[in-house]
Amino acid sequence: MNGKLLTGNVAAAAGAMLARVDYVPAYPITPQTEIIETIADWVREGKMDSRFVQLESEHSMLTAAGAASLAGMLYTLEMLYNVSGWRAPMLLANVSRGVAAPIVLEPDHNDVLAARDSGFLQFHSETCQEVTDLVLLAYRVAEDRRVMLPAIVNLDGFYLSFTREPVVLPEQRAVDRFLPPYEPVGPMRATKPVSRGSSVFEGHLYSYFRYNQHAAALKAKEVFNEAAKEFEDLFGRRYGPVEGYMLEDADYVIVMSNSFTALGRQAVKRMRERRVKAGLLKLVMVRPFPTDEIASLLRGRKAVAVFDQNLAPGSGGILYPEVAGVLYNMKGRPDAILPVVGALGGKQTSAKELDAVFEEMVAIEREGKPPAPMFLMRRDEMTRVKKMVSVAEGTG
Repeated sequence: MNGKLLTGNVAAAAGAMLARVDYVPAYPITPQTEIIETIADWVREGKMDSRFVQLESEHSMLTAAGAASLAGMLYTLEMLYNVSGWRAPMLLANVSRGVAAPIVLEPDHNDVLAARDSGFLQFHSETCQEVTDLVLLAYRVAEDRRVMLPAIVNLDGFYLSFTREPVVLPEQRAVDRFLPPYEPVGPMRATKPVSRGSSVFEGHLYSYFRYNQHAAALKAKEVFNEAAKEFEDLFGRRYGPVEGYMLEDADYVIVMSNSFTALGRQAVKRMRERRVKAGLLKLVMVRPFPTDEIASLLRGRKAVAVFDQNLAPGSGGILYPEVAGVLYNMKGRPDAILPVVGALGGKQTSAKELDAVFEEMVAIEREGKPPAPMFLMRRDEMTRVKKMVSVAEGTG
């Protein structure tokens, strides 16, 4: 195995190359353009045996990828419900970016979590190494005959996509052992022409197929765990649907995902130095939702905070009610579950902000006050916002 300094974008492209992707319909847009540029260069140079086609929109791109998957090829974005309904096991590398308007280029997770009910499996990366590894694991799970669903591997724009980190790329021979060639169900061949399309069903047939789609998504967790064990045996890196950090004796736990998890780990260390029994639970898998693992690891804690790097207007953080729903009827559930929204649009999250989350959990548990939603914004940031507003209104 060889270690290289790669951006998250190149790590995603490397995962696709190692997976021997043979069809790449593309529509480059910031912050994922480097993925497409890298793959285009490798195809042109003969390093990647794949057909590269640039299309005019995200809609066309994902339609082409989904149709290709049914024929025995793969890759990219949109039309999510259709592709999932086709049971087309392609992979979409999503580089998270805040959703306009107003416009921002840096990440939050409204884009990827808007797809959580589409039927796509979802795996979320903290590091560039995880980007490559989860691409390989996602292909393995998606193409398993017990699953046959498309998958998303998410990486944060700029924080991972354009950040160089050490990445160990597996040897191609070992990847070929882990990820055998995809054999589509009933492949399309010129010598045996077939027609495929989505029929218009009555409700009972539609219900049957939708339930089967749901059952396959639930099965994906078992398949992921099997694949992750084999991945560890081959490559020495271990993955699970969730990952715990200093959880063994933790009373106060923050739930996070993606690249900002690294900041959460630092906050846990700071709290430990202050003799607060802090811990962190990272979500690697978001669909299917790792219900059993979350319940097992959060049982018996004094307080839990769910850090959402997203905001559903009129509701709040998206992952908070999912985690709270897991814990609601559980014996030994935490005394308090705190909803926290922060880092929207890639806003820098300071040490003081994350420390304040743990301090609030401690206060809630010790003082018995009900948890109130936290929206993380520093005083200096609010001062700048108010100044800009007053200038825009002509009052400052």
